[in-house]
Amino acid sequence: MKAIVCNNFGPIKDIQYKDVEDPKIEDNSIIIDVKSIGVNFPDGLLVQGKYQLKPETPFTPGMEVAGQVIEIGSNVSKFKIGDRVVGQSQLGGYAEKALVKESSVFNIPEKMSFDDSCALLCAYGTSHYALKQRGNLKKGELLVVLGASGSTGIAAIQIGKIMGAKVIGVASTEEKQKIAKESGADITLGYDNLKEELKAISNGKGVDVIFDPVGGDIFDTMARTMARYGRLLVIGFASGTIPKLAVNLALVKEFSVVGVFWGAFSRSQPDDYAKNMIELFEWHQKGLVKPLIEEHFNLSKAAIVLEKILSRGAKGKVILNP
Repeated sequence: MKAIVCNNFGPIKDIQYKDVEDPKIEDNSIIIDVKSIGVNFPDGLLVQGKYQLKPETPFTPGMEVAGQVIEIGSNVSKFKIGDRVVGQSQLGGYAEKALVKESSVFNIPEKMSFDDSCALLCAYGTSHYALKQRGNLKKGELLVVLGASGSTGIAAIQIGKIMGAKVIGVASTEEKQKIAKESGADITLGYDNLKEELKAISNGKGVDVIFDPVGGDIFDTMARTMARYGRLLVIGFASGTIPKLAVNLALVKEFSVVGVFWGAFSRSQPDDYAKNMIELFEWHQKGLVKPLIEEHFNLSKAAIVLEKILSRGAKGKVILNP
């Protein structure tokens, strides 16, 4: 089969599209004939050796795949050959066939596309976990979403509205702000004068919950806009810079800085993870959440796609197709 292979940590351009051996079935796993592959920011960090996980090389990146079951392990009971499924794994997704543990696989509703199921898995899964379990977002609270035109940002806007928050989407250009508005944001803003704008919008109270996948200098600005008992959610560092917190701000303002690591959640709390995914699928069926699929690329173009995403050039979700 064809797959993307990272032979050594380094520049994204060095990954290869090549023939590799098909995956071998394991007792508690299934093999998926892959139709759609979700591309995520951490995938690009991984092949550069800049992510928390550093697998042995060579390896195939990719954490979310959707397709049809073509082989099942001897201990698998939830799935059968031919089922339409979406699955998550730490590695192995950028391939024509993927081995995924049964516990990390979900049946796709009949009317849901493979593309949408991939988007719901990681991007929406991260935002859902962030706002529900980590942020404890409440009806009527003020939610600010940074990186609001990206896949997790769009997800956070839509989920925030479902949970009853007033949502402000922050993005760098008018085009990206328009996407945030179309995704359901009540107000959209740029990054200039953000502290003053948020102070005015909140009538001086500050922001209850901030969803921050950007990091960098904007993190310090956000820390200065927090309301008392607010929650600043650390999602990632798309800016490329890991910020430092002036902890005196947390003391004086009495807000919490909350880490969000969806991968650890999905592995360590499988029952809660499954409940979250069921809820997301139900919201999708009702039309309450709808991923923005920006572009499709052939699997062979993975390096180009990852470069685009790491340069923050993507809007919504990008899908690879074998």
